[in-house]
Parts: sequence; structure tokens; C-alpha cells
Amino acid sequence: MIAISADYRIKNTHGTTPFDAVNDAKSAIRYVRKHAKELHINPDMIAAGGGSAGGHLAASCGNIIGLEDPSEDLSISSVPNALVLFNPVYDLGPNGFAHQRMEGRYLEISPLHNISMGAPPTIVFFGTKDKTTPVASSKEYKKKMEEVGSRCDLFLYEGQEHSFFNKGKYFDETLYETDLFLTSLGYLKGNPTIVKQL
Repeated sequence: MIAISADYRIKNTHGTTPFDAVNDAKSAIRYVRKHAKELHINPDMIAAGGGSAGGHLAASCGNIIGLEDPSEDLSISSVPNALVLFNPVYDLGPNGFAHQRMEGRYLEISPLHNISMGAPPTIVFFGTKDKTTPVASSKEYKKKMEEVGSRCDLFLYEGQEHSFFNKGKYFDETLYETDLFLTSLGYLKGNPTIVKQL
């Protein structure tokens, strides 16, 4: 496996919008696919992942049409082949996160509202006490994914809050499940080397 950490523009540093961040995320996927040979990457086995806002960007790449950089070769797809999402922000609608910051354009950028046939297989990790992003959105996302015939494995962790997966046994557990997910897709082989804590 080859892991790549992509950066993106944010408001506090660059004075940009979430729409610019999605543009950057799509450019990152396209760059990896365009340079797959020199990076020794299979262009048909690109999984995008992230936590919270990063999860939103990964989900956006997998589900949202548009918000592409017109100066790039758009014949190269910016859609990842799989998604690994940790408490993602994928509902930017009236009941979701930061709706007011979308300036009335939430339908362009809310992954929950843009799921369609062919959405990439997805694994999602969410704490039931997440106060940042509503846990109800994760259940709705899974429902919509399955309605279009796409796989969505949802893991809910009772009593856990936002970013719970960054430490302790939940770090190990979520990585273990990610390993099994990627193995089921044929991206990895063999048994997980990480051990789940009891």
C-alpha cells in the first residue's frame, strides 16, 4: 500500500471557501491517477479517506459532480475507487453542519444530497455522541447508498464523540475494520497485522 497525505486550502490560512477545498481534493485524486505509473500505484485502486472535514472532501470526490479545476485534464477521473470515512461531514443541508456557510449552495457540495448509481464502496466510522456532525446523517447516507446499489459499511461506536478514532482501542479497531474492508475489495491481501484491543 502507498499512502499519500494531500493538503488543501482553508479559510483561516488562504481566505478560501469549502468549494475551493473540494476542488483541491479532486485535483489531488486526479494527480495521483495521472501519475500512477511513476508512483507505482494502480489507478483503479485509489481509496480516499479522511476524518471530519477531510471525510467530507473524500466523500465529495466520490459523489459530487463538478467543482473541478477547469485548467486540468478532466478526462482523468477525480473519483476515488473506494472511500474510508471517519466521522465525515457529509450533510451540509438545513439539518447538517455549517449549512449557513454554504451561501445557499449546499446542494453543490453536500455528499448526502448527491449519492447516485456507481457511488464507490464506502466504510464509515461514527460515534453515537458526536456533537459536531449529526449521527443521523450517517444512517441516512448508508440508506441512500444501498438504495442506489452501492456498498456502505457503517460502524457506530456507542457513547463516543467526534474524533474518537484518534486514540486508544478505537484507533486499533477502526484500522482493523479498514484493513478488512480494503481486503474485501482486493486492495490488500492476507490477515490484518494490527490487533484489536479487548
